[in-house]
Amino acid sequence: MGKYRYWRYGSDAPRVSTAELALSMRIPNDATGAFCRHNHVALAGRRNGSLAGLDFGVKDIFDIAQTTSSFGNPVWFETHEPALETAPAVKRLLDAGGSMVGRTVSDELAYSLTGENTHYGTPVNPRDPGRIPGGSSCGSASAVAAGLVDFALGTDCGGSVRLPSSYCGLLGIRPSLGRVSTEGVIPFSASFDVIGWFARDTGVLANVAEILLDIPRAARAPDRLIIAVDAFGFVDPSIKQALQPAINQVRGHFQRHDEKAICDDSLEDWFNVFRTIQASEIWANHGPWIERHNPTFGPGIDERMEWASKVLPCQVKDARARQMIIIDRINDVLGEDDVLCIPTSPRIAPLKNQDVNTIEVTYRHQAMGLLCISGLGGLPQISLPLTELECMPLGLSLVARHGNDEMLLEVAKSIMEN
Repeated sequence: MGKYRYWRYGSDAPRVSTAELALSMRIPNDATGAFCRHNHVALAGRRNGSLAGLDFGVKDIFDIAQTTSSFGNPVWFETHEPALETAPAVKRLLDAGGSMVGRTVSDELAYSLTGENTHYGTPVNPRDPGRIPGGSSCGSASAVAAGLVDFALGTDCGGSVRLPSSYCGLLGIRPSLGRVSTEGVIPFSASFDVIGWFARDTGVLANVAEILLDIPRAARAPDRLIIAVDAFGFVDPSIKQALQPAINQVRGHFQRHDEKAICDDSLEDWFNVFRTIQASEIWANHGPWIERHNPTFGPGIDERMEWASKVLPCQVKDARARQMIIIDRINDVLGEDDVLCIPTSPRIAPLKNQDVNTIEVTYRHQAMGLLCISGLGGLPQISLPLTELECMPLGLSLVARHGNDEMLLEVAKSIMEN
C-alpha cells in the first residue's frame, strides 16, 4: 500500500474532473510499459477485507468512474465520454480491500493475441524482453509477471488471458461464461466474453475468485483426468515432449485418467465456427463506430476488422447451429467430475516484430485451434506455469464443465503446491 498514491474509493469521495483525477495520482514508475499513461487512474480499496494489502491492475477496457477507457486505441479514447460508474468487478475487488494501481495496456479493441499495440507500445515480457507478452490483456500479464502488482484483471474472449499466462509464466484463469458479471466492460463478443485474471500463486488466484464468482458453489471432487489426444496432436512434437513431465505431474493427482479426442472432426473447423460468431458480434458492436470515425488500426487488426465486416448472416446461422453440436460433443466427452488437460499454447512466446502473416495469421490460427475449445463450450480453464522450453515458460491447461470453476481452482492449487 505504501508503493503508490491512490484516490480514495467510496461514496464519500469528492467528484472531480478526469484531468484532476489523473493529476492526483502518481503513475506507477515501471520499465515494463504495462500501465497506461494517457488515462491513468488509481483507487485505494477498503482498509479491511480478504484482499487488504494486495495491489492489482485493470485492463484498459473496464469502466472507472469519471475517467475514459481507451480500449487500446487513441481515437476511441477521444470519441467517448468518461464512465459514470465503476465496473462491478472492480468495485468488488476494492470493497474486498484490494487497491487498483492503474490501468494496463490492451491490444487495440482487444482484437489481437500479441500485445504489440501500435499506438501505446508493447508491454515487456519480463521472462524475455525480446519476446511478446501475448494479448490482448498484455499489460495485465506484464505487470503481474514483473511483480508490480499481486494480480490483474483481463478479459478473455479468444484467449486473451490464457495465452499471455503461458507466454509470461503465470497462473491465468478464464472462468465459466457468465460466472463473473461483465457489466461495465466494453463489449466485444458476448457469446464468449469473460473477465479473467492473472496471479503468481494459487492462493491469490483463489482469493480473487471468491470475490468475483457469482453464486459461489461447493467444489466438486475431481474424479478423472482426460488427456485430449487431438489437442496434443495439434501442436509440434517438441511442445508435447516439453509438456510431458507436467502431464505426468498432473496425472498423479487423479485416481483415474483416460485419453480421448475432445473434437468430433477437427480443431481447425471448431476455430472457424468460433471466429465466425466472434467476428459477427464484434462488428455488430463496433462496426458503426469504425465506419463513423475511420480509426487507424495496427497490423492484423485492420485485416480482421475488414473480414468481420463481411461475415454474412447465413454464415453466422450455420456457425451457431454447429456450436450447439460442439457443446453436446464436449458434454459427451467431459463428465461433471472430469478435468480435461490440453496445451495452453502451441509455442513459447514468439519474438517481437515478426512479419504480419506469421504472427497474426499462422501463429494466431494455430493458437486459436486450442483456445476455441473453452470459448465454444463456455468452459472454465486455468493455465498452469509448469514447464519451460528454451528457458521460456510454457503453460499446461486444465478445463472443466461449465460452472465447475471451484473444482478447477482446487485442482490447480493441489498441483501447484505439491
